[in-house]
Parts: sequence; C-alpha cells; structure tokens
Amino acid sequence: MTPESTTANSEALEPPYSHQVNAAWGWLELGNVSEAQSELADLPCSIFLHPDVLMIRWELCSTLQDWDRALGYAQLLAKICPDCPDSWIKQSYALHELKRTQEAWDTLLRVSNQFEQCPTIAYNLACYACQLDRCAEAESWLRKAVQTGKKACIKKMALEDHDLTPMRDFVQSM
Repeated sequence: MTPESTTANSEALEPPYSHQVNAAWGWLELGNVSEAQSELADLPCSIFLHPDVLMIRWELCSTLQDWDRALGYAQLLAKICPDCPDSWIKQSYALHELKRTQEAWDTLLRVSNQFEQCPTIAYNLACYACQLDRCAEAESWLRKAVQTGKKACIKKMALEDHDLTPMRDFVQSM
C-alpha cells in the first residue's frame, strides 16, 4: 500500500511530514525497519492519527509481527477511515494472526456488503471461513473473489496460501 491510499478519506499530509512518511515507506520496502522507525519517531504527536501515519505504523508492526500493536493501529484507522477497505482488511488480518479468526471473520463480514467489489475482502473471508471449517462458505467467498478480481492471480495466491490448504482440490479446479 502506498502512502496515497488513504488520502481520499482525509486531508493530504503536508511537507515535511509527508516526506518523512514517504521515507519510512522507502526504508520499509528496502527491509530496513530501524530506519523506517527512525523516520516515524520524529513525527509530531499532532499527526499521529493521520491515516497515512497509521498505515505505515501498521505495516511496521506487521513486518515485526507485533500483531497486538498492529490491531490497535488498524482499529484507529477503521474509526477514522471507515470507507477505506484496507482499514478493515488490516484489522481482520491482525485478529487472524492473533488466532482470533472468528473475530476476524465477524469484522470483515460486517463490512463485506459495503465493499462488494473488493476481491481482497472476499478472499480473506474465504481464508477465515476455511480456517473455521466452513468450507462451503469458503468456496462461495473464493468464487466471489475470482469474480471481482483477477482469476489467475487469485488462483495462484490461493494455491500457495496455507489458510486454504484444506481447499486445495477446489482451488485447482477453478
């Protein structure tokens, strides 16, 4: 996700802070977590709740597999940008990584109608349903992901996804 992804739901971050956030993204993409953290450490408290800042902080926590903190950032993001599907995707993903898959399912299902054309939401719901032993629901959500997204890409991803291992035969037949 790029820093511009959430600005449709909020005011754009102004320089010099936008430069620091962009630099943090760059460092993170290069795999240098400490430099990314350093860029963010100098940001003022007044922009802590800006969606772009929350998004990069979530990504840092994800990289570090600090799912408790990632969940907190995603929950703030969902409150600030409820119309941004990524905020809900990140929140449910953190819940899933915390082994709270039922909550991940409930969170994403609650907003799925709002984002019917988002293949990632349908795909993640398929993953969570599969992990909750709801294979029929998982198949239905995976079909929807394929209908709204790029079939070849989704099929390839699904074949490699450990969450969908019980559905390997179904995925291969798609």
